[in-house]
Order: sequence, then C-alpha cells, then structure tokens
Amino acid sequence: MKRLATIALLAFTSVSLSAQTAKYSNDFLNIGVGARWLAMGNTGVALSSDVESAYWNPSGLAGMSKNFEFGAMHASYFAGMASYNHIGLAHKLDSSSAIAFTAIRFGVDDIPNTTDLIDTDGNFSYDRLKMFSVADYAFLLSYARKLPIKGLSVGANAKIIYRNVGKFANAWGFGIDVAAKYQLGNWILGANFRDVTTTLNIWSFNSDELEITIGDSTFNQAPDNGLEITLPQLNVGIARTFSITNEIALSAEFSSIFYFDGQRNTPLTTSFASIEPRLGIEASYLNLVFVRAGVNNLQRVKDFGDKTALIIQPNLGLGVKYRGVSIDYALTNVGSVGFSRYSNIFSLRWEFNSFKRRG
Repeated sequence: MKRLATIALLAFTSVSLSAQTAKYSNDFLNIGVGARWLAMGNTGVALSSDVESAYWNPSGLAGMSKNFEFGAMHASYFAGMASYNHIGLAHKLDSSSAIAFTAIRFGVDDIPNTTDLIDTDGNFSYDRLKMFSVADYAFLLSYARKLPIKGLSVGANAKIIYRNVGKFANAWGFGIDVAAKYQLGNWILGANFRDVTTTLNIWSFNSDELEITIGDSTFNQAPDNGLEITLPQLNVGIARTFSITNEIALSAEFSSIFYFDGQRNTPLTTSFASIEPRLGIEASYLNLVFVRAGVNNLQRVKDFGDKTALIIQPNLGLGVKYRGVSIDYALTNVGSVGFSRYSNIFSLRWEFNSFKRRG
C-alpha cells in the first residue's frame, strides 16, 4: 500500500506542475508497443510494416502484406503495480494505402484515497476509504500511402490523449505525427516526427474532491487549471535485410531519437538536440522462428568518484509465426536502467485477408 501511495503521489505531483513545458510530458508514449520491437531495443522506425507501425512509423502501414492486421500487448511493471496495454487494428484499403486505429493505456489501479479518511470533525473513519486509478490513454488514427516514387511511402497519426487522476483531475490533449519511409533494394530508411505541431494537454482539477477542510483550515488546495506542452521528437533509422542461406535471414536496424526538450543524459548532447542511438538485430529461420536482441536507453551517469560512465540497456526476445499468427516475447526494462526490474512482455499479431462467414 505504501508503494501504491508513493506512485499516486508522484503522478499527482506531475499534474500539479503541469502549467509549463514538461520535459517528460506524455512519457508513457515512449514505452513502445510490440514485444518484437522492444526486444530489438525499441527500434522499428525503419523495419516495421505491420499494425504496430502505427506507433513506430505510420508510413510503414502501406507495406502490409494482408488486408487486415490485429495486434495486442499486455505488460505489468513495478512488481505488478502498473499495467500497460495496447490494442490495434489495421486495414489495407488498396494496394497503395492503409489505415489503423490504436489504443494504449498505462495505469496504476486500486490506490487508496486518503482524502476521504478524515471527516469534517477530524475523526478517522476507515469506512470512508475508497480506491481510485491513475491512468494515461492514447488513441491514434493512422493513415499511410505509397507515393508515385518507387519505394517511398508517407503516413501520419492524429492522436487524442486522455489522462486521469481518479476524480481529482483529468486532461485532454491532441497531437499529430508525420512519417516517411523509403526502401531501396535491401536498404530501408525511416523517419517519424512525433508531436510535430507540439501536443497540448489541458488539465482541469476538481477542488471539491482535492481539498480537505478540518475546522477553519483547508489542506491540499487544488492548483489552477494547467496547460502541459509536449515538444516534438524525431526518430530516424536505417535498416538492412540479409539472406544468409535459403532458410536463414538477418535484419538489423540502427536508429536514433532526437529530443528537442533540453539537454538529457544521452551519449550525444548539443544545444539543438539530445540524441539517443539504438540498435536491434533479428535472425529468422524459415520465417517461422525468430531470435532478437537489441540495445537502447544509453545514458551518461556519474559514479561516486564524479566520473561519467556510459550505461546501456540490453534486451532479448523470441518469436514464432505460423499461418499469419505471431506470438512475440521480450525480456526488457521499461524506460530505465540500473536497479529497475526487467519485465517479461508478450504480444500477439494476427494478419488475414478477410472475415469469413460461417455457414
């Protein structure tokens, strides 16, 4: 219960500071979707061409091999206290275009609401204790189209953000991503410019639920309504596929994230952007069994001797694909390195051409 209360306090603190440009605004959207790409170090901006492309690079949807694709993922973090869920559906409209819908939720549930614990006379009553949730939602509507230039496709996301802190506060936001992908032989170039227009979250607070009045004193005073701004970030990548034998193939992607929200502890930092490189590799056998590995989350940290060291997050994964159904597994660390626990993540993808009626 103490750990749940701590998470709730941290989440609400971020809410109360939201009337400014926040470096980690909507940071739940940086976790990623699909165990395949999480195992490959959160790459996918160049290689992805399935329903999960709606997140990594919406222009990749134009490369879908089937008319329909369904994807889902569930992950638990922080010893099961937080859950992360993704579901997506993509449809190939014709040989040149595709659309997709994606929903993402990251939340902590069953948090004790201690504001109801004390009555107006200052008496404790555990019968008044209720539970609430802190959750972030994102809904993406994606479109992709191949251009007349051979190998070139473009895409975009229109996304709606909803953030909720129980009955205490909530926010609505809207943003746009634009992306492109170009394939020349076995080489693939990809770019996804997220929040290109900046994404705005407008917060509103319920003072009646937040504030606690004991006698003539009021505690936990609600802040004014706030505006939270998510600045753009650019994800670019280059990938190549190799045929080792008739049965074995290898794919590799190198990508980099450009953050424009001030200096971070990334390996490359300038006054213009902070740059985080990523690398992912996938080996496949008969397009049936897949082994994956990747590195990401490279960070410069100082040790006790005030010396700067570079730490790296490794990731591993496996996958099986049979008759259009893919089951992927990743052993990865969500968003941080160091002493945080690794998570076991599974995801499902199903690609098919039509919905058949049963007679």
